[in-house]
Amino acid sequence: MKQLVIGYLSTMYHTSHLIRAHRWLEKELDLRPEWVLFPTGPAMMEAFAGGSIDLGYIGLPPAMIGIARGIPLICIAGGHAEGTVMIAARTYQSYNQLNSIELVLNQFKDKRLGSPTRGSIHDVIIRNLIEENGLDITVDNYTWTDLIPEAIDAGEIAGAVGTPALAVLGAREYGTATIIPPCHLWPFNPSYGIVVRKQLLADNELLGDFLTLHERACNQTREHPGEAAAVVSGAVKVVNSRFVMEVFSLSPKYCAALPERYRCSTLAFVTPLKKLGYLTGDLSESDIFDTGIIDAIHPEPDHYSQPARLVSPHRV
Repeated sequence: MKQLVIGYLSTMYHTSHLIRAHRWLEKELDLRPEWVLFPTGPAMMEAFAGGSIDLGYIGLPPAMIGIARGIPLICIAGGHAEGTVMIAARTYQSYNQLNSIELVLNQFKDKRLGSPTRGSIHDVIIRNLIEENGLDITVDNYTWTDLIPEAIDAGEIAGAVGTPALAVLGAREYGTATIIPPCHLWPFNPSYGIVVRKQLLADNELLGDFLTLHERACNQTREHPGEAAAVVSGAVKVVNSRFVMEVFSLSPKYCAALPERYRCSTLAFVTPLKKLGYLTGDLSESDIFDTGIIDAIHPEPDHYSQPARLVSPHRV
């Protein structure tokens, strides 16, 4: 029985939760997986650097930072697009009201915003927007994003960026609102992908089998979200299926493919990563992606543009 060490995050729309709960790796691939939970993508990069994990579910900017540092990694599949939202107290006006990122952010001049750790995709997106608009806004980074809504409620920060689960938690427990939805913060940003140690590329069959299951789980989330939400809520044990459905609804673009627009959106992060000092030098598409395996498994057009059959989107 082969062993595979997999790094994953708590993010509810990652297929890690479905694959773990269904035990597909054990039942169908005769694998003995070890699942290692990380608080953030940058923390997972440190594990990759130490050689302690083989495969990971991670936002692409942290992976790009790791690749630039010389960690021998490559992205072999997608998973989700547009997974960053901005939340704040309901006293602030939203993008739907102002129709402008700049006008929304102007409300936070000389204030503090929260974000997951430095180098995370959420951190890069908000810092880039602040820099582009020439605003004086401080970003406080949190290792555990569950603390962010409480920090807003306590007045420590005025608003925050993070995952859709952050928005649902904030709305339910602290009355916050989503003031910039995922599609406007950074259109088609590479929310997460499947990244592996380059050495693992030699086991083409293993990776192909894994990505087949990954695509199956993406399809379950998109085509049977109620079933997927029930499985995920049972796996994470801290929220009910309705909570998971709201997360799915807020950011509904799921697929394992690596289409050109996903790859181009990823490469667009190179410039802000360099401006922010997270990256030195350039990265090419071939530095980041190996599409051979997923292209063979998923030759048809991607499904990111086919939103899941979900409940009404979370109010903004």
